[in-house]
Amino acid sequence: MFGGRASWRARYTVLSVVMLGMIISSIDKTAMSVAIPYIAADLHFSATAMGAVMSVFFVSYAISQVPGGLLADKFGVRKVATVAMVWWSIFTGLTGATTTFVQLLIARLVFGLGEGVFPPSCFAAIAIWFPRKERATANAIMFSATLLGGALAPLVVVAILAQFGWRAVFYSLFFPGIFMALLFWSQIADRPSKSSRVSDNELLEIQDDRNSATDVLTTKSSLYKILFRPEIIRYFLIYMTFDLAYWGFTTWLPTYLVHARGFSMIKMGLFASLPSFAGTVGCFLGGWLSDRFFSKNRRLPIILAQLTAAIFLYLVFTAQSTLSLVIYQVLGGFFLMSFFGVFWALPMNTVSADHMGLVGGLINMAGQIAAFAAPLLIGLFVDLSRGGFGTTFAFLIGCLLMSSALVLTIPATAEGHLDALTDS
Repeated sequence: MFGGRASWRARYTVLSVVMLGMIISSIDKTAMSVAIPYIAADLHFSATAMGAVMSVFFVSYAISQVPGGLLADKFGVRKVATVAMVWWSIFTGLTGATTTFVQLLIARLVFGLGEGVFPPSCFAAIAIWFPRKERATANAIMFSATLLGGALAPLVVVAILAQFGWRAVFYSLFFPGIFMALLFWSQIADRPSKSSRVSDNELLEIQDDRNSATDVLTTKSSLYKILFRPEIIRYFLIYMTFDLAYWGFTTWLPTYLVHARGFSMIKMGLFASLPSFAGTVGCFLGGWLSDRFFSKNRRLPIILAQLTAAIFLYLVFTAQSTLSLVIYQVLGGFFLMSFFGVFWALPMNTVSADHMGLVGGLINMAGQIAAFAAPLLIGLFVDLSRGGFGTTFAFLIGCLLMSSALVLTIPATAEGHLDALTDS
C-alpha cells in the first residue's frame, strides 16, 4: 500500500493510533445526533431546539481549529492532541448529567473546544511522519477511520441507549477517550527524529522526500500569507459548501428515519449506520483512485462524486419502499464521503508539513462552520414545513451543486494548480 513494501514502519504505528483516535472522536461527536430524538422527548425540545443542541458544538469546534493547528505546529502534536482528548472526554461524560436546555448547550459548547483541536493535530502528524508520496493515501485512511466511527456510532449509542437510557451513553464514552489519550502520549512522538522506534533507513525515507519536495508554503511564510492566499480561500469555500450537505444529511438522517419514515429505535440504529460504512469504503477508494488515475485532474472525481451523491439524495427522498430507501442512502453515503479522500489530497501535497496543522485547521474550520449551520437550518426548515423534509433535501442537493461549481475554479491539472500556488 505504501511504496509496495511489506515491512512495518514506525509511521504505520502512528497512522494506526491516529486512526483509532479519529474513530473514538467521531463516535463521541456523532453520538448526539443519534441520541437527540430521545433527549428531546425526555426534556421536551422542539425541532429548532434539537438543531441548536447539535449545532452549538460546532461553534466551539470551528473556533478551535486554527488555534489548534497553530498549537500543534508550535508545541508538537503529542502534547496538544493528548490534552485535547482528555478535555473532550471529561465534557462528554458531563453531557450525561445535564438536565436543562441551557446546561446541555454549555456542555456541548465546551466539549467542542477540546475536540476541535484534535483534527489539526492529526493533519500535522500525517504531514510530519509521512513522505509526500504517501500522504494522500495516509490521509484517506485517516478520514476513512473518521467515517467508520460515524458508522459505528449509531450501533454503539443505540445499544447503550436501549438498555440504560441516553445519559448512560455519554457516561460510557468518557472511558475510551481517556484510554486513547494515554495511547497517543505513549506511541506518537512530535517528529520521527525524536522517536526511538524509527530506524535510520525510515528516517532517511521521510527526510529525503521532504527535502527534495517543493512546498507551496514554507516555514518562512507569514500567517497572513497562509490564511489569505486565493487558493486556500478556494479550498475553504469548496469544503464549506460541501459540508453543509454532508452534515445536514448525517446529523438529521436518524431523525428523518424515525419521524418521516417511522423507523423504530433499533431499525434506525442499524440503517442510519449503513451510509457511513459505505462512505468508509468510498473515502479510501476515492483517494486511491484519484492518486492512481486522476493525479493530473483531481477536480473531475470531486465533481463526479458530488453530482452522483446529489442524485442519490433525491432518490432517498422519493423512495417508495424501505428497501429502495436503504439502497439509495447507502449509495448516497458512498459517493458523498468519497469526496474526502480526493479533496484532501490537494492541500496535503501542496503545503509544507510545518504549516499543515494550521492550513488543515483552517480548511477544517470551514467544514465546522457548515456543521454548525446545517443542523440549525434544517431544524428551522422542518419546523416551517410542519415536519416535512422536502425543503431539507432541496437544500442539501443545492449545496452539492454549488460546491461542484466552485471546484471548477480549480485548475484542471495538478501541475497548473501547483504553478498557481507558487506564484507570488
